[in-house]
Amino acid sequence: VSGLCPDIFSLFTGQSDPFHFSRAAIPPFPLMKKLSKSDIYSLEDYEMLRPEFRAKVLEHKRHRNIRVGENATLYFEDRMTMHYQVQEMLRAERVFTAEGIQDELDAYNPLIPDGSNLKATFMLEYVEVDERRKALAGMIGIEHRVWLKVGDHDHVWAIANDDLERSTDEKTSSVHFLRFQLTSKMVQTLRGGAPVAVGIEHQRYCHQVDPVPEAMWAALAADLD
Repeated sequence: VSGLCPDIFSLFTGQSDPFHFSRAAIPPFPLMKKLSKSDIYSLEDYEMLRPEFRAKVLEHKRHRNIRVGENATLYFEDRMTMHYQVQEMLRAERVFTAEGIQDELDAYNPLIPDGSNLKATFMLEYVEVDERRKALAGMIGIEHRVWLKVGDHDHVWAIANDDLERSTDEKTSSVHFLRFQLTSKMVQTLRGGAPVAVGIEHQRYCHQVDPVPEAMWAALAADLD
């Protein structure tokens, strides 16, 4: 599983080589725990640990991101990516109070998968401001037209923005938070080795990746109970 840095891979699988991994060998993972204040490094400790921690997280994220067409990317989140996000927000805003830390945890814990779903940050990415403005105005509702498919099962349409609405009557947002809720049969099928596809079906933007790369498949399988 090249999406996991070696020490994390060994922790999850008991194997030392992340590049020799059988789909039949996916172990049973516990429900992904939410982060608590006890998991968070102090600002001083994080400053010292940040270079190594950041390198591990960036390697971990490398196979959790997938471009769907030229201008859309899905960034699949998990406990490690959210730990990093919380630490970076606390560092940037110089937050050290218990209340402030809890606010960040409350904001980002919902993006950690719950064992029967996959969660992703969905970004519409355009370099030119005018091009982005025009595109977002023409893609209202696109966040509800993102899908994930496991093997021969039906498409799973994203549940977008559980926390708040990010589209208006004039435009969609460039960032959305998606949840793909899987049935127990889909989970079993995926962890049994079935391929995964992702795509977007909107009248102004229609693309798919079928199947996702092997390393991404392994990372997603590891997110499920």
